Amino acid sequence: MNNDIKLESAKLSCELQAIATVVSDVAKDCQGNAMALLALLRQLEQLHRDIRDGAFQESLPDNRQQLYSLLKDIESEGGWPYIERMRLQAFLVNLPQETTQESSELKNNDEVLISDRSFEW
Repeated sequence: MNNDIKLESAKLSCELQAIATVVSDVAKDCQGNAMALLALLRQLEQLHRDIRDGAFQESLPDNRQQLYSLLKDIESEGGWPYIERMRLQAFLVNLPQETTQESSELKNNDEVLISDRSFEW
């Protein structure tokens, strides 16, 4: 039985590596094409959401010991998977110099909008 778990884990590891390789290859093929890379990022985010809301939630533990084991694994392996979004300020860095004044105004407007809203987590 322990051999079956090891084989299953090795198979999963190989499959995940193959997926990572394909995604990396697509990203390299799209290098320099911001729209294509944005489409790739959107697709990855959608896949993350679909897996999280579907198969992952359906497979959540139904007893304390399994839940503890899952939480322990999340903690020891680097936390909850998260897809970070680029901040507006990072976009503004790439604008030409002549738009520096406009970017400063956008940044100030962005800060005002953020401070005017209350977010619920």
